[in-house]
Amino acid sequence: MCGIAGVFQEPASQTVKTMIKNISHRGPDGHGVMSIQTGTLGHTRLAILDVEGGHQPMDYQDTSVAFNGEIYNYKELKRKYLPGLRVKTHSDTEVLIHLYRKMGPDCVNHLDGMFAFAIEHNGETFLARDPLGIKPLYYGKSADGKRFLFASEIKALAGHVKRIKEFPAGHWYHSTHGWHKYYQLEETIRPFDGAENEAVPLIKSTLRDAVYKRLLADVPVGVSLSGGLDSSIVTALAREETEHLHSFAVGVEGSPDIEAAKQMSRHLDTVHHEYVYSTQDMVEALPNVLYHLESFDPALVRSAIPNYFLAKLASEHVKVILTGEGADEIYAGYDYLARYESPDELQGEMIHITNALHNTNLQRADRMSMAFGLEARVPFLDVNSVSFAMGIPADWKLHEKRVPKALLRQSFASDLPEEIVNRPKAKFSKGAGSSELIAKEAVEKITDQEFASEAERFKKDWDYKLQNKEALYYYRILNEHYDDEWILPTMGNSRSL
Repeated sequence: MCGIAGVFQEPASQTVKTMIKNISHRGPDGHGVMSIQTGTLGHTRLAILDVEGGHQPMDYQDTSVAFNGEIYNYKELKRKYLPGLRVKTHSDTEVLIHLYRKMGPDCVNHLDGMFAFAIEHNGETFLARDPLGIKPLYYGKSADGKRFLFASEIKALAGHVKRIKEFPAGHWYHSTHGWHKYYQLEETIRPFDGAENEAVPLIKSTLRDAVYKRLLADVPVGVSLSGGLDSSIVTALAREETEHLHSFAVGVEGSPDIEAAKQMSRHLDTVHHEYVYSTQDMVEALPNVLYHLESFDPALVRSAIPNYFLAKLASEHVKVILTGEGADEIYAGYDYLARYESPDELQGEMIHITNALHNTNLQRADRMSMAFGLEARVPFLDVNSVSFAMGIPADWKLHEKRVPKALLRQSFASDLPEEIVNRPKAKFSKGAGSSELIAKEAVEKITDQEFASEAERFKKDWDYKLQNKEALYYYRILNEHYDDEWILPTMGNSRSL
Protein backbone atom coordinates (compact mmCIF):
# COMPACT_ATOMS: atom_id res chain seq x y z
CA MET A 1 0.00 0.00 0.00
CA CYS A 2 1.22 3.43 -0.87
CA GLY A 3 0.18 6.87 -2.03
CA ILE A 4 0.03 8.10 -5.60
CA ALA A 5 -0.24 11.51 -7.26
CA GLY A 6 0.20 12.86 -10.72
CA VAL A 7 -0.54 15.39 -13.42
CA PHE A 8 -1.62 14.65 -16.98
CA GLN A 9 -1.63 16.98 -19.98
CA GLU A 10 1.39 19.01 -18.86
CA PRO A 11 4.74 18.24 -17.18
CA ALA A 12 4.64 19.29 -13.53
CA SER A 13 7.49 17.74 -11.57
CA GLN A 14 7.57 20.36 -8.83
CA THR A 15 3.80 20.25 -8.34
CA VAL A 16 3.84 16.45 -8.03
CA LYS A 17 6.76 16.58 -5.59
CA THR A 18 4.67 18.88 -3.39
CA MET A 19 1.63 16.61 -3.70
CA ILE A 20 3.66 13.56 -2.72
CA LYS A 21 5.16 15.41 0.24
CA ASN A 22 1.64 16.12 1.52
CA ILE A 23 0.83 12.40 1.60
CA SER A 24 4.28 11.11 2.57
CA HIS A 25 2.75 9.49 5.69
CA ARG A 26 1.21 6.89 3.37
CA GLY A 27 4.63 5.60 2.31
CA PRO A 28 7.59 6.05 4.63
CA ASP A 29 9.79 3.59 2.69
CA GLY A 30 10.57 5.73 -0.34
CA HIS A 31 9.36 8.46 -2.70
CA GLY A 32 9.61 8.78 -6.44
CA VAL A 33 8.65 11.22 -9.21
CA MET A 34 8.82 10.33 -12.90
CA SER A 35 8.42 12.50 -15.99
CA ILE A 36 6.33 10.77 -18.64
CA GLN A 37 5.21 11.69 -22.14
CA THR A 38 1.91 13.21 -20.99
CA GLY A 39 2.95 14.69 -17.65
CA THR A 40 4.34 13.48 -14.30
CA LEU A 41 3.72 10.51 -11.98
CA GLY A 42 4.50 10.45 -8.26
CA HIS A 43 4.57 7.73 -5.63
CA THR A 44 5.27 7.33 -1.93
CA ARG A 45 5.90 3.72 -0.91
CA LEU A 46 4.94 1.46 1.96
CA ALA A 47 6.93 -1.67 1.12
CA ILE A 48 4.83 -4.81 1.64
CA LEU A 49 5.85 -7.09 -1.26
CA ASP A 50 9.41 -7.30 -2.56
CA VAL A 51 10.72 -4.87 0.02
CA GLU A 52 14.11 -4.43 -1.69
CA GLY A 53 12.68 -4.12 -5.22
CA GLY A 54 9.32 -2.83 -6.39
CA HIS A 55 10.17 0.87 -6.29
CA GLN A 56 7.74 3.23 -8.04
CA PRO A 57 6.77 4.86 -10.29
CA MET A 58 7.73 1.88 -12.43
CA ASP A 59 8.16 1.77 -16.20
CA TYR A 60 8.80 -0.66 -19.02
CA GLN A 61 9.45 0.66 -22.52
CA ASP A 62 6.48 2.97 -23.35
CA THR A 63 4.44 2.06 -20.24
CA SER A 64 4.65 3.74 -16.82
CA VAL A 65 2.59 3.16 -13.66
CA ALA A 66 1.96 4.57 -10.19
CA PHE A 67 0.09 1.92 -8.18
CA ASN A 68 -1.50 1.89 -4.71
CA GLY A 69 -2.86 -1.31 -3.20
CA GLU A 70 -2.36 -5.05 -3.37
CA ILE A 71 -3.16 -7.57 -6.12
CA TYR A 72 -3.55 -10.85 -4.27
CA ASN A 73 -3.64 -13.02 -7.39
CA TYR A 74 -0.67 -11.46 -9.19
CA LYS A 75 1.32 -14.70 -9.23
CA GLU A 76 -1.61 -16.57 -10.75
CA LEU A 77 -2.07 -13.82 -13.36
CA LYS A 78 1.59 -14.06 -14.30
CA ARG A 79 1.38 -17.84 -14.73
CA LYS A 80 -1.87 -17.71 -16.69
CA TYR A 81 -1.45 -14.69 -18.95
CA LEU A 82 2.27 -13.90 -18.96
CA PRO A 83 4.03 -17.27 -19.22
CA GLY A 84 7.73 -17.00 -19.82
CA LEU A 85 7.87 -13.35 -18.75
CA ARG A 86 11.20 -12.53 -17.16
CA VAL A 87 10.58 -10.04 -14.36
CA LYS A 88 13.09 -7.84 -12.59
CA THR A 89 11.16 -7.75 -9.28
CA HIS A 90 8.77 -9.91 -7.31
CA SER A 91 6.12 -7.20 -7.00
CA ASP A 92 2.51 -7.12 -8.15
CA THR A 93 3.15 -3.75 -9.81
CA GLU A 94 5.48 -5.19 -12.43
CA VAL A 95 2.90 -7.87 -13.30
CA LEU A 96 0.27 -5.11 -13.65
CA ILE A 97 2.40 -3.22 -16.19
CA HIS A 98 2.74 -6.25 -18.45
CA LEU A 99 -0.87 -7.28 -17.96
CA TYR A 100 -2.01 -3.83 -19.10
CA ARG A 101 0.31 -3.96 -22.11
CA LYS A 102 -1.30 -7.28 -23.07
CA MET A 103 -4.96 -6.58 -22.24
CA GLY A 104 -5.42 -2.83 -21.99
CA PRO A 105 -8.31 -1.62 -19.77
CA ASP A 106 -9.76 -5.15 -19.59
CA CYS A 107 -6.96 -6.07 -17.19
CA VAL A 108 -8.96 -4.67 -14.25
CA ASN A 109 -11.54 -7.44 -14.67
CA HIS A 110 -8.83 -9.96 -13.78
CA LEU A 111 -7.45 -8.21 -10.68
CA ASP A 112 -8.33 -9.67 -7.28
CA GLY A 113 -7.43 -7.08 -4.71
CA MET A 114 -7.68 -3.47 -3.61
CA PHE A 115 -6.21 -0.83 -5.84
CA ALA A 116 -6.07 2.63 -7.35
CA PHE A 117 -3.56 3.27 -10.09
CA ALA A 118 -2.57 5.43 -13.04
CA ILE A 119 -0.91 4.19 -16.22
CA GLU A 120 0.52 5.91 -19.25
CA HIS A 121 0.88 3.63 -22.27
CA ASN A 122 1.98 4.77 -25.71
CA GLY A 123 0.94 8.36 -24.97
CA GLU A 124 -2.53 7.44 -23.62
CA THR A 125 -3.53 7.64 -19.96
CA PHE A 126 -5.59 5.31 -17.80
CA LEU A 127 -6.84 5.37 -14.20
CA ALA A 128 -8.78 2.73 -12.27
CA ARG A 129 -10.15 2.06 -8.80
CA ASP A 130 -11.09 -1.26 -7.18
CA PRO A 131 -14.70 -2.54 -7.22
CA LEU A 132 -15.82 -1.25 -3.79
CA GLY A 133 -13.43 1.66 -3.35
CA ILE A 134 -11.22 0.16 -0.66
CA LYS A 135 -8.33 2.24 -1.97
CA PRO A 136 -8.97 5.98 -2.39
CA LEU A 137 -8.55 8.13 -5.48
CA TYR A 138 -9.46 11.76 -6.16
CA TYR A 139 -9.06 14.04 -9.14
CA GLY A 140 -9.66 17.54 -10.43
CA LYS A 141 -8.62 20.10 -13.04
CA SER A 142 -6.43 23.12 -12.52
CA ALA A 143 -8.12 26.53 -12.48
CA ASP A 144 -7.04 27.20 -16.09
CA GLY A 145 -8.33 23.78 -17.18
CA LYS A 146 -4.98 22.78 -18.68
CA ARG A 147 -4.01 20.11 -16.18
CA PHE A 148 -5.72 16.93 -14.95
CA LEU A 149 -4.51 16.06 -11.44
CA PHE A 150 -5.12 12.98 -9.29
CA ALA A 151 -4.02 11.71 -5.87
CA SER A 152 -4.76 9.24 -3.09
CA GLU A 153 -5.91 11.93 -0.67
CA ILE A 154 -7.65 15.28 -0.83
CA LYS A 155 -4.79 17.05 0.94
CA ALA A 156 -2.49 16.33 -2.01
CA LEU A 157 -4.84 18.11 -4.42
CA ALA A 158 -5.87 20.99 -2.13
CA GLY A 159 -4.73 24.28 -3.62
CA HIS A 160 -3.86 22.75 -6.99
CA VAL A 161 -7.38 22.28 -8.40
CA LYS A 162 -10.55 24.32 -8.42
CA ARG A 163 -12.81 21.53 -7.18
CA ILE A 164 -11.99 18.00 -6.01
CA LYS A 165 -14.02 14.96 -7.06
CA GLU A 166 -13.90 11.38 -5.86
CA PHE A 167 -12.94 8.86 -8.54
CA PRO A 168 -15.88 6.40 -8.49
CA ALA A 169 -15.34 2.88 -7.20
CA GLY A 170 -15.56 0.09 -9.78
CA HIS A 171 -14.72 2.43 -12.67
CA TRP A 172 -11.87 3.11 -15.03
CA TYR A 173 -11.08 6.13 -17.17
CA HIS A 174 -9.14 6.10 -20.45
CA SER A 175 -8.04 9.27 -22.23
CA THR A 176 -9.42 7.93 -25.53
CA HIS A 177 -12.31 5.70 -24.47
CA GLY A 178 -13.63 7.81 -21.58
CA TRP A 179 -15.36 6.47 -18.46
CA HIS A 180 -16.43 2.86 -17.96
CA LYS A 181 -18.13 1.12 -15.03
CA TYR A 182 -16.63 -2.35 -14.89
CA TYR A 183 -18.16 -3.55 -11.58
CA GLN A 184 -21.81 -3.59 -10.52
CA LEU A 185 -22.46 -5.33 -7.18
CA GLU A 186 -25.97 -6.39 -8.12
CA GLU A 187 -24.68 -8.19 -11.22
CA THR A 188 -22.22 -10.32 -9.20
CA ILE A 189 -24.75 -11.76 -6.76
CA ARG A 190 -25.16 -15.53 -7.05
CA PRO A 191 -28.51 -16.56 -5.46
CA PHE A 192 -27.94 -19.38 -2.99
CA ASP A 193 -30.24 -22.29 -3.78
CA GLY A 194 -29.37 -24.61 -0.90
CA ALA A 195 -30.82 -25.02 2.59
CA GLU A 196 -29.87 -22.69 5.44
CA ASN A 197 -27.70 -25.30 7.18
CA GLU A 198 -25.82 -25.81 3.92
CA ALA A 199 -24.84 -22.13 3.86
CA VAL A 200 -22.95 -22.30 7.16
CA PRO A 201 -19.85 -24.24 6.00
CA LEU A 202 -19.71 -22.17 2.82
CA ILE A 203 -19.69 -18.95 4.81
CA LYS A 204 -16.71 -20.26 6.76
CA SER A 205 -14.80 -21.49 3.72
CA THR A 206 -15.43 -18.28 1.76
CA LEU A 207 -14.19 -16.11 4.62
CA ARG A 208 -11.26 -18.43 5.27
CA ASP A 209 -10.14 -18.02 1.66
CA ALA A 210 -10.54 -14.25 1.93
CA VAL A 211 -8.43 -14.07 5.09
CA TYR A 212 -5.74 -16.43 3.86
CA LYS A 213 -5.09 -14.49 0.67
CA ARG A 214 -4.74 -11.29 2.73
CA LEU A 215 -1.90 -12.79 4.74
CA LEU A 216 0.25 -12.37 1.61
CA ALA A 217 3.15 -10.10 2.62
CA ASP A 218 6.91 -9.96 3.03
CA VAL A 219 6.45 -8.06 6.31
CA PRO A 220 4.63 -8.82 9.62
CA VAL A 221 0.81 -8.98 9.54
CA GLY A 222 -1.47 -8.37 12.55
CA VAL A 223 -5.18 -8.06 13.35
CA SER A 224 -7.46 -5.43 14.82
CA LEU A 225 -9.23 -7.23 17.68
CA SER A 226 -12.07 -5.37 19.37
CA GLY A 227 -13.53 -8.53 20.86
CA GLY A 228 -16.63 -8.16 18.71
CA LEU A 229 -17.87 -10.90 16.41
CA ASP A 230 -16.37 -9.58 13.16
CA SER A 231 -12.81 -8.93 14.33
CA SER A 232 -12.86 -12.18 16.34
CA ILE A 233 -13.76 -14.17 13.21
CA VAL A 234 -10.95 -12.56 11.23
CA THR A 235 -8.51 -13.16 14.09
CA ALA A 236 -9.52 -16.81 14.47
CA LEU A 237 -9.04 -17.49 10.75
CA ALA A 238 -5.75 -15.60 10.57
CA ARG A 239 -4.48 -17.48 13.63
CA GLU A 240 -4.93 -20.77 11.73
CA GLU A 241 -2.14 -19.72 9.37
CA THR A 242 -0.01 -17.48 11.61
CA GLU A 243 2.07 -18.88 14.46
CA HIS A 244 2.81 -15.64 16.29
CA LEU A 245 -0.16 -13.46 15.38
CA HIS A 246 -0.13 -9.95 16.84
CA SER A 247 -3.52 -8.56 17.89
CA PHE A 248 -4.37 -5.00 18.90
CA ALA A 249 -7.12 -3.39 20.98
CA VAL A 250 -7.76 0.13 22.29
CA GLY A 251 -10.27 1.88 24.50
CA VAL A 252 -10.81 4.09 27.51
CA GLU A 253 -10.32 2.66 30.99
CA GLY A 254 -12.90 -0.08 31.61
CA SER A 255 -14.22 -0.16 28.03
CA PRO A 256 -15.91 -3.44 27.00
CA ASP A 257 -13.72 -3.78 23.91
CA ILE A 258 -10.56 -4.01 25.99
CA GLU A 259 -11.93 -6.83 28.15
CA ALA A 260 -13.52 -8.77 25.27
CA ALA A 261 -10.32 -8.51 23.24
CA LYS A 262 -8.31 -9.93 26.15
CA GLN A 263 -10.69 -12.88 26.32
CA MET A 264 -10.33 -13.57 22.59
CA SER A 265 -6.57 -13.20 22.73
CA ARG A 266 -6.35 -15.78 25.50
CA HIS A 267 -8.69 -18.08 23.57
CA LEU A 268 -6.60 -17.89 20.39
CA ASP A 269 -3.19 -17.41 22.00
CA THR A 270 -2.26 -14.24 20.11
CA VAL A 271 0.55 -11.83 20.93
CA HIS A 272 -1.73 -9.15 22.29
CA HIS A 273 -1.18 -5.39 22.61
CA GLU A 274 -3.54 -2.80 24.06
CA TYR A 275 -3.60 0.93 24.57
CA VAL A 276 -5.83 2.75 27.05
CA TYR A 277 -6.46 6.39 26.19
CA SER A 278 -8.04 9.21 28.15
CA THR A 279 -10.61 11.87 27.35
CA GLN A 280 -7.77 14.37 27.12
CA ASP A 281 -5.98 12.13 24.63
CA MET A 282 -9.09 12.20 22.41
CA VAL A 283 -9.43 15.97 22.59
CA GLU A 284 -5.77 16.45 21.68
CA ALA A 285 -5.91 13.94 18.83
CA LEU A 286 -9.13 15.25 17.27
CA PRO A 287 -7.61 17.91 14.96
CA ASN A 288 -5.12 15.39 13.60
CA VAL A 289 -7.83 12.75 13.21
CA LEU A 290 -9.95 15.18 11.18
CA TYR A 291 -6.98 16.31 9.07
CA HIS A 292 -6.28 12.74 8.03
CA LEU A 293 -9.92 11.61 7.82
CA GLU A 294 -10.96 14.42 5.44
CA SER A 295 -14.58 14.18 6.58
CA PHE A 296 -16.79 15.67 9.29
CA ASP A 297 -19.48 12.97 9.23
CA PRO A 298 -20.20 12.40 12.96
CA ALA A 299 -20.43 8.60 12.90
CA LEU A 300 -17.22 8.43 10.90
CA VAL A 301 -15.34 10.77 13.22
CA ARG A 302 -16.49 8.93 16.33
CA SER A 303 -15.20 5.60 15.03
CA ALA A 304 -12.07 7.22 13.58
CA ILE A 305 -10.80 8.25 17.00
CA PRO A 306 -10.25 4.71 18.37
CA ASN A 307 -9.11 3.64 14.88
CA TYR A 308 -6.45 6.35 15.05
CA PHE A 309 -5.08 5.14 18.37
CA LEU A 310 -5.22 1.50 17.22
CA ALA A 311 -3.31 2.27 14.01
CA LYS A 312 -0.67 4.13 15.99
CA LEU A 313 -0.26 1.15 18.32
CA ALA A 314 -0.22 -1.45 15.53
CA SER A 315 2.30 0.47 13.41
CA GLU A 316 4.86 -0.01 16.16
CA HIS A 317 4.76 -3.78 15.62
CA VAL A 318 3.48 -4.64 12.10
CA LYS A 319 3.04 -3.12 8.65
CA VAL A 320 -0.23 -4.82 7.71
CA ILE A 321 -3.41 -5.24 9.73
CA LEU A 322 -6.60 -7.19 9.00
CA THR A 323 -9.92 -5.74 10.15
CA GLY A 324 -13.57 -6.82 10.36
CA GLU A 325 -14.79 -3.98 8.14
CA GLY A 326 -17.79 -4.82 5.94
CA ALA A 327 -19.39 -7.63 7.94
CA ASP A 328 -22.25 -5.42 9.16
CA GLU A 329 -23.15 -4.42 5.61
CA ILE A 330 -23.18 -7.88 4.02
CA TYR A 331 -24.49 -9.91 7.00
CA ALA A 332 -27.05 -7.40 8.38
CA GLY A 333 -25.22 -6.31 11.51
CA TYR A 334 -26.73 -2.89 12.15
CA ASP A 335 -29.63 -2.68 14.60
CA TYR A 336 -31.74 -0.51 12.31
CA LEU A 337 -31.81 -3.23 9.64
CA ALA A 338 -34.14 -5.28 11.85
CA ARG A 339 -36.88 -2.76 11.03
CA TYR A 340 -37.03 -4.04 7.43
CA GLU A 341 -39.73 -6.68 7.45
CA SER A 342 -39.57 -7.30 3.71
CA PRO A 343 -36.58 -9.43 2.62
CA ASP A 344 -36.42 -7.48 -0.64
CA GLU A 345 -36.24 -4.16 1.18
CA LEU A 346 -33.60 -5.52 3.55
CA GLN A 347 -31.58 -6.78 0.60
CA GLY A 348 -31.86 -3.43 -1.14
CA GLU A 349 -30.64 -1.59 1.94
CA MET A 350 -27.66 -3.91 2.41
CA ILE A 351 -26.66 -3.38 -1.21
CA HIS A 352 -27.03 0.37 -0.77
CA ILE A 353 -24.84 0.62 2.34
CA THR A 354 -22.21 -1.69 0.82
CA ASN A 355 -22.03 0.49 -2.27
CA ALA A 356 -21.72 3.55 0.00
CA LEU A 357 -18.67 2.28 1.91
CA HIS A 358 -16.17 3.99 -0.40
CA ASN A 359 -16.53 7.41 1.24
CA THR A 360 -17.66 6.35 4.70
CA ASN A 361 -16.22 3.37 6.62
CA LEU A 362 -13.61 2.47 4.00
CA GLN A 363 -12.42 6.07 3.93
CA ARG A 364 -11.99 5.96 7.69
CA ALA A 365 -10.21 2.58 7.60
CA ASP A 366 -7.78 3.78 4.94
CA ARG A 367 -7.01 7.21 6.35
CA MET A 368 -6.51 6.21 9.97
CA SER A 369 -4.21 3.31 9.11
CA MET A 370 -2.24 5.23 6.49
CA ALA A 371 -1.73 8.14 8.86
CA PHE A 372 0.85 5.83 10.44
CA GLY A 373 2.10 4.01 7.34
CA LEU A 374 -0.01 0.93 8.11
CA GLU A 375 -1.87 -1.12 5.49
CA ALA A 376 -5.44 -2.15 6.42
CA ARG A 377 -6.96 -5.17 4.64
CA VAL A 378 -10.65 -6.05 4.76
CA PRO A 379 -11.41 -9.77 4.19
CA PHE A 380 -15.20 -9.49 4.50
CA LEU A 381 -15.15 -7.19 1.44
CA ASP A 382 -13.36 -9.68 -0.78
CA VAL A 383 -15.46 -9.63 -3.98
CA ASN A 384 -16.19 -13.36 -3.68
CA SER A 385 -17.19 -12.92 -0.04
CA VAL A 386 -19.54 -10.07 -0.93
CA SER A 387 -21.20 -11.79 -3.88
CA PHE A 388 -21.70 -15.00 -1.89
CA ALA A 389 -23.06 -13.22 1.21
CA MET A 390 -25.45 -11.12 -0.87
CA GLY A 391 -26.73 -14.30 -2.53
CA ILE A 392 -27.91 -15.71 0.81
CA PRO A 393 -31.61 -14.95 1.46
CA ALA A 394 -31.68 -11.70 3.40
CA ASP A 395 -34.12 -12.89 6.07
CA TRP A 396 -31.78 -15.75 7.08
CA LYS A 397 -29.25 -13.17 8.29
CA LEU A 398 -31.59 -11.93 11.02
CA HIS A 399 -33.80 -15.00 11.60
CA GLU A 400 -37.28 -14.68 13.03
CA LYS A 401 -35.93 -13.11 16.25
CA ARG A 402 -34.36 -10.29 14.21
CA VAL A 403 -30.90 -10.83 15.72
CA PRO A 404 -28.20 -8.93 13.79
CA LYS A 405 -25.79 -11.24 11.93
CA ALA A 406 -27.65 -14.31 13.22
CA LEU A 407 -26.40 -16.56 10.42
CA LEU A 408 -22.82 -15.34 10.75
CA ARG A 409 -22.95 -16.03 14.50
CA GLN A 410 -24.24 -19.51 13.82
CA SER A 411 -21.46 -20.16 11.32
CA PHE A 412 -18.68 -19.55 13.87
CA ALA A 413 -20.42 -20.71 17.06
CA SER A 414 -18.05 -23.66 17.44
CA ASP A 415 -14.91 -21.56 16.90
CA LEU A 416 -15.41 -18.70 19.35
CA PRO A 417 -16.35 -18.36 23.04
CA GLU A 418 -20.11 -18.21 23.58
CA GLU A 419 -19.85 -14.73 25.11
CA ILE A 420 -18.20 -13.42 21.93
CA VAL A 421 -20.65 -15.17 19.58
CA ASN A 422 -23.61 -13.67 21.44
CA ARG A 423 -22.05 -10.30 22.22
CA PRO A 424 -24.45 -7.53 21.07
CA LYS A 425 -23.32 -5.33 18.22
CA ALA A 426 -21.56 -2.19 19.45
CA LYS A 427 -20.10 0.48 17.21
CA PHE A 428 -16.33 0.60 17.55
CA SER A 429 -16.54 4.08 19.06
CA LYS A 430 -19.08 2.92 21.65
CA GLY A 431 -17.30 -0.32 22.50
CA ALA A 432 -14.02 1.54 22.85
CA GLY A 433 -15.74 4.11 25.06
CA SER A 434 -15.46 7.32 23.05
CA SER A 435 -18.82 7.89 21.38
CA GLU A 436 -20.43 10.57 23.53
CA LEU A 437 -17.61 12.52 25.11
CA ILE A 438 -16.72 14.96 22.33
CA ALA A 439 -20.30 15.10 21.01
CA LYS A 440 -21.39 16.59 24.32
CA GLU A 441 -18.83 19.38 24.00
CA ALA A 442 -20.08 20.17 20.49
CA VAL A 443 -23.66 20.59 21.65
CA GLU A 444 -22.56 22.94 24.43
CA LYS A 445 -20.40 25.15 22.18
CA ILE A 446 -22.76 25.69 19.23
CA THR A 447 -26.02 27.61 19.56
CA ASP A 448 -29.27 26.62 17.84
CA GLN A 449 -29.11 29.80 15.76
CA GLU A 450 -25.58 29.07 14.56
CA PHE A 451 -26.54 25.56 13.53
CA ALA A 452 -29.70 26.65 11.71
CA SER A 453 -27.79 29.30 9.75
CA GLU A 454 -25.01 26.92 8.71
CA ALA A 455 -27.43 24.11 7.86
CA GLU A 456 -29.27 26.47 5.51
CA ARG A 457 -25.99 27.49 3.84
CA PHE A 458 -24.89 23.90 3.34
CA LYS A 459 -28.20 23.02 1.75
CA LYS A 460 -28.26 26.06 -0.51
CA ASP A 461 -24.62 26.02 -1.65
CA TRP A 462 -23.88 22.29 -1.68
CA ASP A 463 -27.20 20.46 -1.43
CA TYR A 464 -25.76 18.78 1.66
CA LYS A 465 -27.76 18.03 4.79
CA LEU A 466 -25.76 19.03 7.86
CA GLN A 467 -26.66 16.31 10.35
CA ASN A 468 -26.31 18.02 13.72
CA LYS A 469 -24.21 20.30 15.91
CA GLU A 470 -21.58 17.62 16.27
CA ALA A 471 -21.05 17.61 12.49
CA LEU A 472 -20.74 21.40 12.47
CA TYR A 473 -18.21 21.25 15.30
CA TYR A 474 -16.03 18.84 13.32
CA TYR A 475 -16.52 20.84 10.11
CA ARG A 476 -15.15 23.99 11.71
CA ILE A 477 -11.97 22.22 12.80
CA LEU A 478 -11.59 20.60 9.37
CA ASN A 479 -12.21 23.93 7.64
CA GLU A 480 -8.92 25.20 9.07
CA HIS A 481 -7.17 22.91 6.57
CA TYR A 482 -9.65 22.47 3.71
CA ASP A 483 -11.90 24.81 1.74
CA ASP A 484 -15.48 23.78 1.05
CA GLU A 485 -14.65 23.13 -2.62
CA TRP A 486 -12.16 20.48 -1.58
CA ILE A 487 -14.27 18.61 0.98
CA LEU A 488 -18.02 19.00 0.33
CA PRO A 489 -18.12 17.35 -3.14
CA THR A 490 -16.59 14.17 -1.71
CA MET A 491 -18.51 13.91 1.57
CA GLY A 492 -20.24 10.68 2.47
CA ASN A 493 -23.14 10.48 4.91
CA SER A 494 -23.42 7.57 7.30
CA ARG A 495 -26.89 6.09 7.74
CA SER A 496 -27.07 6.57 11.49
CA LEU A 497 -25.13 7.13 14.68
